[in-house]
Amino acid sequence: MKLNRDYPHLTFSRTQWNLSTRSLVMLGQCVAYIKAISNTPIMPQFYDELMKLALRKGAQATTAIEGNTLTEEEIAKLQEGEKLPPSKEYQEIEVKNILEAFNELLLETVYENKEQLITPELLLRFHRLVGQNLGEHFNAIPGRFRNNDVVVGTYRCPDYRDVFPLIEKYCQWLRSEFKFEDGKQLFSDIIIQAIVAHVYLEWIHPFGDGNGRTGRLIEFYILSRGGNPDITLHILSNHYNNTRPEYYRQLEKASKSNSLTEFIEYALTGFRDGLQQTLEKIQASQLLNAWQKYVYDKFGEIEIGQKQVFKRRRTLGLEIPIDKKFSFEEIPELNIKLARLYSNISPKTLERDLEELITNEIIIYQDGKYFANISVLNKMIAKRKGLLVIRP
Repeated sequence: MKLNRDYPHLTFSRTQWNLSTRSLVMLGQCVAYIKAISNTPIMPQFYDELMKLALRKGAQATTAIEGNTLTEEEIAKLQEGEKLPPSKEYQEIEVKNILEAFNELLLETVYENKEQLITPELLLRFHRLVGQNLGEHFNAIPGRFRNNDVVVGTYRCPDYRDVFPLIEKYCQWLRSEFKFEDGKQLFSDIIIQAIVAHVYLEWIHPFGDGNGRTGRLIEFYILSRGGNPDITLHILSNHYNNTRPEYYRQLEKASKSNSLTEFIEYALTGFRDGLQQTLEKIQASQLLNAWQKYVYDKFGEIEIGQKQVFKRRRTLGLEIPIDKKFSFEEIPELNIKLARLYSNISPKTLERDLEELITNEIIIYQDGKYFANISVLNKMIAKRKGLLVIRP
């Protein structure tokens, strides 16, 4: 079908980008981090916290880019079923739409294994999820392509008469180029497909409103469909929001240069860093679990004696932070549990409790400071020349 205008940036071809050496390295790092996260057991309570955080950050990020001002704390209230003030009702609906879309797509891809190709019908469905119930606060009919010409900033979007043929070409290209249905996708291809699918949709700009949210939802969907861990699917949107001026600059630059090379590198940088941070959070949780097991095991070797004293000292060992040094005076202030535990107990008793923990190699006292003896966990980690894995 002949288009009404030429669109040099909408070539639907891999020739529109080259993966730089840096991008190739980062892709390899992303795949390694994804494998590590996917193969690392996470305690159920901590996993639930990570999942809520991921959904919250993803919803906050993708709506904030479009001007929504709800904070993470307010979105956390929405996750718990609370209502916000009437003045924020439409912003609440915007965020709820995204949260519900995330959960719906996760249910299909992760739990029901319902994997779909990107089709015009699927795009319309995503747009409907994004725009439903927003009324006059959504400048489009949810689930319909636009029927008018639009300009976004300095960018002249494609002629509205070309939207559907471009969308058809876009969907066909994603299918033939990335071969998802053939089961031949490399994990690195999934990441690249998610990024370029998002950008191409922004360029086509098929809707009167909600293009950014729909494009980032496609990105989320392709990553989830391709097997990325659910706790990582928000990372790209979060990166775009945290670097919003650069996000817009990269989109504009890519459309003017007809090249996606730099946008891909920009996106991969944020994705790689976000994956690394997620893995570090999981490792920190595992370290805490290992430490608590060590404390329980040490107390399993101690004769109980007075049960109340035994439990108090074990609680002290479990509650002291593993990532900081502290003075004697600071101990009751480290957390609420310790404050309650020692509120009616003399400093002398606390001193004896600390001495017991030192004797049993649970804490160390050095230069006027106490700290958890987590160096004992080194023996649980594979050794490597010249690498000190854990430092007190």
